[in-house]
Amino acid sequence: MKIGFIGCGNMAQAMMGGMIRNKLCAPGDITVHDISPTAEERARTDFGVSAVETNAEVLQNCQLVVLAVKPRFYEEVLREIAPEVQEDKVILSIAPGKSLAWIEEIFGGQKLPIIRTMPNTPAMVGEGITAVCPNEQVCPEMLDMALEVLGCCGKTEVVPEYLLDAVVAVSGSAPAYVFLFIEAMADAAVAEGMPRNQAYSFAAQAVLGSAKMVLDTGKHPGELKDMVCSPGGTTIEAVQVLEETGFRSSVMQAMRACAEKSRSI
Repeated sequence: MKIGFIGCGNMAQAMMGGMIRNKLCAPGDITVHDISPTAEERARTDFGVSAVETNAEVLQNCQLVVLAVKPRFYEEVLREIAPEVQEDKVILSIAPGKSLAWIEEIFGGQKLPIIRTMPNTPAMVGEGITAVCPNEQVCPEMLDMALEVLGCCGKTEVVPEYLLDAVVAVSGSAPAYVFLFIEAMADAAVAEGMPRNQAYSFAAQAVLGSAKMVLDTGKHPGELKDMVCSPGGTTIEAVQVLEETGFRSSVMQAMRACAEKSRSI
């Protein structure tokens, strides 16, 4: 399988690393181009992939091409590569806010296989989750190929396109919320006298273990929360303060703002 990347940022490199670790393809089967020589050289050095001089060459050499550039550069890049896109090429987008219809329009209305996705940064450690939305020109074999590529970095879920802005809020941007939560818990532990590195370790492992309990047990998060809250105990005291200070409401409002921003990009 020949796979190309237009853009060599963090998400692209997470995907490259996942594919190579899982032996989905050899480094020589991956072709990249980035306007930043530094990013391109890093990809070549870290993964042994092949670099070419133009975006058009990526299209010429590869069956599946990942558009891994910032959303503000999408239109420019799409117009540049449009003459090279053919029906046997699969275009995989990882940009928020750029709909399938918008991408198809920039490509001149051509009936081309396009898959819109929303990954997240835990893909860098093989624990990402990616929402996947194909257009009507993507056949089952093409979708399976994309799912195999994306699955090298974690879990995948096929979703209807109208849910992708919600996906941005609940998983695409969510690692930032979790990092803030871990940092806040660690700060509080430091205030109680715990060394900083140890505080981060305890806070991060508590989040990791709690998430695993949700996924592995299948229990409702509220039920798992109740299991920790003993009558008259320490945990329910903390939960009461979180409720009084609007913890859940703050999270919901933040996610709503995130989804709205995604829709407006």
